[in-house]
Amino acid sequence: MKDSRLTGPIKIVGTGLIGTSIGLALKSKGLEVLLEDSSPAVLNLAIDFGAGSKFQIGTEPELVIVCTPPDVTAQVIAAELKAHPDATVTDVASVKGTVLTALHQQGIELAKYVGSHPMAGREQTGALAGRSDLFIGRPWVMTPNMQSSKESILLVESLAFDLGASLVSMDPIEHDRAVALVSHAPQIVSSLLAARLASADSSDVSLAGQGLRDTTRIAASDPKLWMQILSANSQQVSDVLRNVRNDLDQILEALQDTSKPGSLTSIGKLLESGNLGVAKIPGKHGSSATRYAKVTVMIDDKPGELARLLTEIGQIGINLEDLTLEHATGAQVGLPELYVLPSSEAELVSALTGRGWKIVG
Repeated sequence: MKDSRLTGPIKIVGTGLIGTSIGLALKSKGLEVLLEDSSPAVLNLAIDFGAGSKFQIGTEPELVIVCTPPDVTAQVIAAELKAHPDATVTDVASVKGTVLTALHQQGIELAKYVGSHPMAGREQTGALAGRSDLFIGRPWVMTPNMQSSKESILLVESLAFDLGASLVSMDPIEHDRAVALVSHAPQIVSSLLAARLASADSSDVSLAGQGLRDTTRIAASDPKLWMQILSANSQQVSDVLRNVRNDLDQILEALQDTSKPGSLTSIGKLLESGNLGVAKIPGKHGSSATRYAKVTVMIDDKPGELARLLTEIGQIGINLEDLTLEHATGAQVGLPELYVLPSSEAELVSALTGRGWKIVG
């Protein structure tokens, strides 16, 4: 039974993480999904994973979604617009300005093209990392061009809604400026920090806690993909990193002699700026205004313990706003960090303590 604003069939070109995830999600809506990939092995893997069936020449799709690497995205979009003149074509490349410029340079008619970019992903790559729920609640940025038809824009909007994403519309250049700040520059900063660990002693790294894991998590991403992304958005990323460099120079100067008048003030102001920046990051419901209380619980590192804790929290009747899990180094315990509304913190701590759970901190 079909449960979708789209009618199909939908053609997906490129069956990596994003393409496979879109296929899985649309298949769950009862839509016919047709897959194409330059690699037969990658294509067959996505098909076996349940993301769709192989595209057959002669089939006319309603919508084509280009999920190829950024360096060939414009080329594939142009080919799909030519192959399927009645279909709307969109893409999921994380850089939009260079793609649109390349299409203009080729003189391509773009009424049926609408750029888009789902702000979702994982450190893992490939079809087997695909998830049908990858886009739920995540921003899906639409970047229509001046020629995009109303019908094509509505069709891509329907795609975002069917995937459970939150729709955002932006100019392609403004999109590239924004993602340089919130996605591309953080990737470089995370990778540079993680690179310091490559030559570190194992005994030093064994002291790592959740802070290091949080700040280096995305450093595990695919270098080849990121080389393409950063190359396509190099100027915007450079602008962000110059400002980061200026701040680093300032804090390095202060650290050279913390007894020098003004040094600690300079360090403090930079750290306070970080507080202000974190406060602007959208929370669970898209607002940065609500800050949550954190309750850390110590649990045995064995099967079923986390599930038992969550079940009991449900019985208590308190809603979790977020959850992270840390493992204590050298001990067979886990440390779930439970985020709740500040007004619920005392009740949760009292209820869990009464049920025999150990609260940390």
